[in-house]
Amino acid sequence: MRGTGTTRRQTLAALAALTAAGAAGVAGVAGCGGGGSRGTASVPAGPARADGPGAAEPFTSTVGDKQALLLQVMAHPDDDLYFMNPDAEQVLRSGVPVVCVYVTAGEARGINHQAGTPIPPADKAAYSASRHQGLRQAYARMIGLNQFAPWQRSALRLPGGVTAETNTLANGARRVRLVFLNIAMLSEGGVRIPALWSTPGAVMSTLRAAGSPVPHPSSYGHQTLVDVLAEIMDRYRPTLIHTLDPDPDFQVHDVLHPKDNDQPGCSDHRDHTPVALFTWKAIAQWVAASAQRDKHAPRFTTTAFRGYYNQRWPHNLPPAVLARKARVIKSYGGAPDWDCGNAAGCGDYGQGGVRPLRNRKGWIRSTHYRYPTALPAPTTDAQGRLVAYGVLGAQAVRWRETAPGSGRFGAPLGLGGGPLAPALTAVRDSAGRQVLFALRFAALGGQGAAGLREIVVLEQRRPDGPFRAWTGLGTPETSTEHGRRVGCPAAVATPDGRVHLFVRTADKGLATRVRDGSGHWSPWQRLGGAEVQDGMTALLDAEERVHVLAPGRDTVHHWAQEWAGGPVALRPPTGLPRPGGDPLGAAVAPDGSLTLVYRTPAATVPAVHGDDTSLTVRHFEGYGAIAAHTVAEPSGRREAKTLLLVGRDLGGEVQVQYGTGPDARPLRSPGRLIPVGAPALLADDGHQGVCVVGMAPDATPWIWRPRPTSRA
Repeated sequence: MRGTGTTRRQTLAALAALTAAGAAGVAGVAGCGGGGSRGTASVPAGPARADGPGAAEPFTSTVGDKQALLLQVMAHPDDDLYFMNPDAEQVLRSGVPVVCVYVTAGEARGINHQAGTPIPPADKAAYSASRHQGLRQAYARMIGLNQFAPWQRSALRLPGGVTAETNTLANGARRVRLVFLNIAMLSEGGVRIPALWSTPGAVMSTLRAAGSPVPHPSSYGHQTLVDVLAEIMDRYRPTLIHTLDPDPDFQVHDVLHPKDNDQPGCSDHRDHTPVALFTWKAIAQWVAASAQRDKHAPRFTTTAFRGYYNQRWPHNLPPAVLARKARVIKSYGGAPDWDCGNAAGCGDYGQGGVRPLRNRKGWIRSTHYRYPTALPAPTTDAQGRLVAYGVLGAQAVRWRETAPGSGRFGAPLGLGGGPLAPALTAVRDSAGRQVLFALRFAALGGQGAAGLREIVVLEQRRPDGPFRAWTGLGTPETSTEHGRRVGCPAAVATPDGRVHLFVRTADKGLATRVRDGSGHWSPWQRLGGAEVQDGMTALLDAEERVHVLAPGRDTVHHWAQEWAGGPVALRPPTGLPRPGGDPLGAAVAPDGSLTLVYRTPAATVPAVHGDDTSLTVRHFEGYGAIAAHTVAEPSGRREAKTLLLVGRDLGGEVQVQYGTGPDARPLRSPGRLIPVGAPALLADDGHQGVCVVGMAPDATPWIWRPRPTSRA
């Protein structure tokens, strides 16, 4: 597919090949609306040095025995710094190269203004170039160099006659490539990126940044952008892809919730959404083309990041993590008096200094995943081997341990079902059969057609046996636009043979479907509730009653059965402290009660909340989601139980802690494990004991069995 375009018919065929259900139509109005006018624009040309298809040097790094590379696709310069950090910096500092693609020129009104100084005249080409320089400064700092380190700049030829600017910089194993497609945010005729996604025939032109080596402007149609992104994926072979949010939450804008920079009706920028959709469509095209050519799909995982959503919910980054993020954005923002060597400017001055920290919108203070599910999902088989289910190459896969306790997974077994969001949960029913739930992009295509999402299920025929075909369960929503906002599936199996499925609805409440012992699924039922964030926690208590917990705006929200086998219903307000917005850790305490563990907004350490007590976990410093389980104490006395916590430390590495008392100390993961998203916890009294399972940036899962040597 290198250097060639792809027709609409080929694109539809590519998506169909990814969807086990068969037909996959064209899809998706960008954002909360769509439409736009058509138009073209011309941009002055200049000299260039071009790197043709295939000319780029190998840009992957070996991590263990695997090749690894992070690809990030953003709408604007700084989307990665605000929304994808600290994850991006942690992956980069671990020695994984990063390729960053910026779709638009980010020129806005062309005014690069530092507060307290006269407003300069508009110059879109200069402002775009200044933002590019800010990114060079930020990434130089992230890889440990002087922020004014010189970069190699050249032009890059891409499909459809498109030319982009590419900048590269290396510091040992830490390598960065920036790719500026530089599509004008506003093309002639008023065409913007949302129209390029949703309006058939829409055309946009690039803006040549001041001093760019790109010799001439390029034109983009809908399929051109898909082809360009798919070619970049095929050229650099990422093992981890960072995207923006393709389906942002609906958001009321009123006096208490001003619209600010949001698109109408949604909690994100109007450019973020279509760029995310273009990225997912390119992923589908790349996977299908690679599978046809190479006879296997590429190996990669994805993480999608919320955008302006950060403004609407509690902030979740503690001071130490926030400070590192702010330092990088300070380098990006720069200042007019910096001696950076770029005549157009030395950064995006409105983002310099401490201004992002003082901004009431608070985008810098959070990092939220669109699909906050711990992956891969671990369990065991009848032989005592660890089994993990996840999403690889946009398809469901299963990894099985090579032997009980070996600590190594064999090759993944493809289970299909794609294209899937990285949102999968696995439970074992009372008969011992595995049941998987995932969120599928049922249709991706744009150009005026509706986007479709659905919850899908895959069930084993018998314990440890083959799987049936994927089955679509739809969503609790009646409109396709509302269906796009459905959250990640959560599930729990009960001893009576039922399997309870839960999802967050478009209005941020809870809905459920229940499979009975004979395999019949009930209709969707809404369980109500005030607004909650995605990433629900579902579990059984000591009396085998179902509980569902989710972080809300002001407290934890709770749904539960009054008796085993009864209906799941909303409970009265918990009155618990305000959560920071990440998924909650929950466990059944030795006395049979539920114990919750989570961080409050911007808190460094979590607290354990029981029936009538709250205990601060003094030494478990970190950020993000926490998994919890009640396990035997490290002393080995099976009758003695303690709480086990799993999460990320302040540097993003995995840590566990046995117990919550003042003498308990976290155990750091071996080999400085940096997980993709949140690690998963499996704790049982059988062969496996305690296992922490996560996904590495090289798209391979790892196993850690922590072995404490003393009582915590």
